[in-house]
Amino acid sequence: MANNKKWDIVIIGGGLAGLTIALHLSNNNCKVCLIEKNEYPHHKVCGEYVSNEVLPYLQSLGIDPLSVGAKKISKFEITDTKGIPVNANLPLGGFGLSRYAFDNLLYQSLKNKATIVFDTVEKVDFNEKQFTILTQRKDVYKADFVVGSFGKRSNIDSFLKRDFMKQNSSWLAVKNHFEYDFPDDTVALHNFKGGYCGLSKTETNAVNACYLTTFKSFKKYGEIENFQKQELSKNPFLEKFFNEAKPIFKKPLGAINEYH
Repeated sequence: MANNKKWDIVIIGGGLAGLTIALHLSNNNCKVCLIEKNEYPHHKVCGEYVSNEVLPYLQSLGIDPLSVGAKKISKFEITDTKGIPVNANLPLGGFGLSRYAFDNLLYQSLKNKATIVFDTVEKVDFNEKQFTILTQRKDVYKADFVVGSFGKRSNIDSFLKRDFMKQNSSWLAVKNHFEYDFPDDTVALHNFKGGYCGLSKTETNAVNACYLTTFKSFKKYGEIENFQKQELSKNPFLEKFFNEAKPIFKKPLGAINEYH
């Protein structure tokens, strides 16, 4: 049991937000405990293109994405649903880096500065100016402050009885990595009815293909492969990509999202 320990701050969720908060606070002499349900490294559904505007902040944390092979991106391509393209330079630019590598880069920098627990939070209470956090393993953590950086529709959202948990989600996101001849310096967004698909290179030279679509558009096809063949492929750029690209993951990753 962890109930004899107390932290200045407990952070629930160890994605990019939770990791950067934990690293920032730890670098400023705070006693931090981060609770994340999955051990690092692991893949997540994500576009995996990041604008260079974050680089000064990452550098202030001692983080350099290029050190793990992030691709420098300076060009942008977008097509409409018929495949008509527009190309442009990106004056600010960005970088391509998988969440597998990005999260792990932050984790490796953090692990000797904060307490990191791999468990699932089930309950958070606040009494007498102190937070008490209960996990799935029945461990108890106490803190002066709690930061919630968990994804939407988590266990904590259920515990807090948030209204949106009673509503159907509006969006579906799907991601896979592919072997495909694609320029290192380009990020592309290809539109289709009900959504769009982003393509960009990652540090392993794999192309990350991640698309966001409405459930309304998706549900009539029933499954991801049919949706890609019958709807996404109406855009000729996406038709060529999904016909020629070789998937690296055995199954695509999917996530339910809700944007307002």
